[in-house]
Amino acid sequence: MKRNTFTSKIMITLILGMITGIGMIFLREGLIANNHANIWTGINNLLFADITQEANKSAIGIMFIVGQIFMRILQLVLIPLIFTSIIRAIQHIEETRVLNKLAKKTFGNFIVILSLSILVAVGVGFTVYNLGWFQIANLDSIEIAQGVTNATNPLMIILNAFNNNVVATLGNNGNIIAVVVLALVVGVIIQILGDQIQVIKKLVDEIYLITMKLLDFVILKLGPVAIYCLLVRTLASYGTDYLRPALIYMVVTVVTLLFTVLVVFPTYIYIKTGLNPFAFIKKMYKVGIFGFSTSSSAATLPLAQETIINDLGVDSSVASFVVPLASTINMTGTAIMQIIATLFIASVAGYQVGVLELISIVLLTVVGSISTPAAPGSGAILLFTIISGMGYVNQPALAAYSFILAINRPVEMLVTAVNVIDDGVSAVCVSKEMDALDLDIYNSETSTSNELVIENN
Repeated sequence: MKRNTFTSKIMITLILGMITGIGMIFLREGLIANNHANIWTGINNLLFADITQEANKSAIGIMFIVGQIFMRILQLVLIPLIFTSIIRAIQHIEETRVLNKLAKKTFGNFIVILSLSILVAVGVGFTVYNLGWFQIANLDSIEIAQGVTNATNPLMIILNAFNNNVVATLGNNGNIIAVVVLALVVGVIIQILGDQIQVIKKLVDEIYLITMKLLDFVILKLGPVAIYCLLVRTLASYGTDYLRPALIYMVVTVVTLLFTVLVVFPTYIYIKTGLNPFAFIKKMYKVGIFGFSTSSSAATLPLAQETIINDLGVDSSVASFVVPLASTINMTGTAIMQIIATLFIASVAGYQVGVLELISIVLLTVVGSISTPAAPGSGAILLFTIISGMGYVNQPALAAYSFILAINRPVEMLVTAVNVIDDGVSAVCVSKEMDALDLDIYNSETSTSNELVIENN
């Protein structure tokens, strides 16, 4: 039989995972309804239980373990990958003038795309808020989450970007923005010093190659199995008690995210570059699927960068600069979800939202999105920061926040897909502006990459 490509494997994994996960939901509900909750408890302890929790000391959690091993290896290489990718990209740009131009166009595209997406989110979210559709029956029955992270001033991102310890910077996955800043500084200094620096250049190249080789194995070999486990466990963790009343919030958020991917992004590409946006969607969809499956922009970074270079024709120097930056600070999907979720909480808790409040929500969302780690669960921290900054902290607001935590995992998966596709939009637009896009590759009918490509310079 012809060997399945990586994209086909991920598609098959996604379909099987969804089918199995939905089957687990029905199995769970059926067992509980027929007074066999103990059987479901046994299944949950065997397959899905989070063994890091105090209550699950005797659980096995097979799917949890497989998924966590996969995610932890990806997180292990996150910092060295981003750090070395940015430095190598700057090294390949010999002229300071070209580097400055690339940086300006990159951040300019980030701002424009994020602004368009926020306008869509505000328009949809505020309309639904005013229609009074954001309501939850039996709100008092929702248990308020314990141990919620304390809110911090979003402007702390400025201080956190400039860490005072190099070792601490490179040893903290939760502060990737500091890694980006350090990589930019080191890369520019190496470029200025030129041939005076040799050992560090070679070290950076070799760390990059080691990182890519490890990712090549983990993503291609372990990826399909781990993604299946992650999907099934995610769906099996939710009962219909939460999913039914969540319909309005989830539908509004999902429709807005899909509209952004299928309308806003293609329109922007066409207006900005004149390119066929359908060719972009056709080749980037596998990156979106992988991002959806893992719910981590960081985990998707290697596949995104490889696809953008080999399938979309973006110059490797441009992609190596734009994509790591985008995966860290270009959180379009996150911003959309945060705005709609905040308006949902405000509506449920009885807070009035006008123009000034909308502006405040947007500002908190933008600043907070930039500082959010590209990893699962980080959106919950950001959302609590936003609602605390807005003063939405009464009991109904906290209950609504807890409700979102309970049902938001499927939404966050789609949020990640939007984030990683947006990285490709930025890379293509910047590359076209820099005359560094191979149009023959971009317009080709087939994808050439079925595995990660490791450069050996």
